[in-house]
Amino acid sequence: MSMEEKPATGARLRPWTDSAADVQAVIAAFDADDMAAQAAEPINGEEAARRWLAPWLEPDGSHVAAFAIDCGGMALGHVMAGAIDRRHQTAWISYWVSPLGRGKGLASAALATLAEHCFETLGLHRLELAHRTNNPVSGRVAMAAGFLVEGLEREKLMYLNEMGEPVRFDVQTLARLRTDPAPQITALEIVNMSA
Repeated sequence: MSMEEKPATGARLRPWTDSAADVQAVIAAFDADDMAAQAAEPINGEEAARRWLAPWLEPDGSHVAAFAIDCGGMALGHVMAGAIDRRHQTAWISYWVSPLGRGKGLASAALATLAEHCFETLGLHRLELAHRTNNPVSGRVAMAAGFLVEGLEREKLMYLNEMGEPVRFDVQTLARLRTDPAPQITALEIVNMSA
């Protein structure tokens, strides 16, 4: 794979750990308003960060493949394939990058790397994801990683606004098939894989 713009030097995918550095990275990431709004609970301290990390410390490799997006020894994001269905060879993809790691090409490179891992190592055929339409950057990340737009799900998600009132959001769906053309993006190294 080649790429017009390379992600940050030394970027890689690695397993999450229960280290103080990873705990602090999760707290810092969810301190951003856009991340905090999506958390199942406020990630405002070590206990909450450890609860968020717990499923990713030893993910069930048959149903989940999860990695920290690491740059220079610091976790700056998360990328995962969940709900892996071996019979249909599908998975649901999600990703985020903390504000500190944004604008470095990390999200697209991590997403493209995860997709290749899913196709080549896990033997999957179809990867699906979705993003709120009020977050077009997430859509551009997915398209740069080779995902194609498939549709719109109207008012699918509901989050509370700053005043605690529920707000509904439309969601754009995208997918990438094993047979789709690979994106022109440099793959990241995956270290210490267990899945």
